[in-house]
Amino acid sequence: MNDLVPTQAGALAARSTAVGAAGSPGRPSVIQLVFREKGALYAAYIPLFADGGVFVPTTRDYRLGEDLYLLMSLPDDPQRFPVAGKVAWITPANASGGRTQGVGVRFPNDDKSRQLKIKIEEVLGTSIQSAKPTQTL
Repeated sequence: MNDLVPTQAGALAARSTAVGAAGSPGRPSVIQLVFREKGALYAAYIPLFADGGVFVPTTRDYRLGEDLYLLMSLPDDPQRFPVAGKVAWITPANASGGRTQGVGVRFPNDDKSRQLKIKIEEVLGTSIQSAKPTQTL
């Protein structure tokens, strides 16, 4: 199953591919996140999680604590960053404030995730301190 969810004029593309049958324990979904613009990365990044995290726009149902495997691409960077994260919050359909349906994925506490968090924060630079609204907490 694939679902492509463009947001912010195509700045972010998310493609979800179910690895196992829906609801199969131990078989996480694989989601490709492509951030084409710094603004889309800013809107999705979750600095409040100690190890970092991102918002993933999706219409698929997930449960808190469910494993998700992300393949992330950052603006102007050809490298794809693999992350084995967990669903840490859920924004349901028709959420208040016009919020986009999706899930917040918390990065694991490991060296690769720490390096990715540093890389994201380098890309965002001072904009990470902005009061501009995001899709996150």
